[in-house]
Amino acid sequence: MADSTIITTENHVESSDSNGETHSGSITSVSNTSAVMIASLKAPEILEEYGPNLKLLDCNSQVAELLTIIRDKNTTRSDFKFYADRLIRLVIEESLNQLPYSDCRVETPTGATYDGLKYQAGNCGVSIIRSGEAMEQGLRDCCRSIRIGKILVESDADTHEARVVYARFPDDIASRQVLLMYPIMSTGNTVLQAVNVLKEHGVPESCIILSNLFCTPIAAKTVVGAFPKLKILTSELHPVAPNHFGQKYFGTD
Repeated sequence: MADSTIITTENHVESSDSNGETHSGSITSVSNTSAVMIASLKAPEILEEYGPNLKLLDCNSQVAELLTIIRDKNTTRSDFKFYADRLIRLVIEESLNQLPYSDCRVETPTGATYDGLKYQAGNCGVSIIRSGEAMEQGLRDCCRSIRIGKILVESDADTHEARVVYARFPDDIASRQVLLMYPIMSTGNTVLQAVNVLKEHGVPESCIILSNLFCTPIAAKTVVGAFPKLKILTSELHPVAPNHFGQKYFGTD
């Protein structure tokens, strides 16, 4: 595939969204950047400072193109949702690879035996409302009967700090592996509150996998520093997060 052009021109933003996430960024413009150069930003030596539990999708040409389309201000809402769903599916599938598996043996229709793998019992998803709900269908497309809980985090009107105002989980969530779904991490504050609530409900930190599309280095350091046993799967580390994601995905921009 030919080199992809990344358009990341952003205005300075510093505000809190409906999830309580404080967004901050400066004017940035990157153009005519190849997938090779993008991949260099995700080299192992850079990831070392975030620890072994932060994992990035391999930045091949397909992923680079999806990231470019989602960030392009000229992308139509229909195309945006289509390509965002493609990226979500890739992130979800790689997140599922982080779950524990056990050996199993099955019999084929021809009577032969096959040694394979199966998920260990007890997986569920939890989406952080509202943008995290965009990732629910991608999870259901991979795991048809998986149960999904929800968390709503909002910014306090007086202190502007993120706080949990609603949480609904499966009754036995403490015994499950949890895929926490949140596509955009600018500061990490929303995720900190969500993980704290999961831990209060008995979920071990090591049993939580954060499925994320876009993450800033500041957010990654914040979350990894607070929860070193938490696993994070994201498609990109970039200082400017596409904070328009939720509005454009749901058609409220």
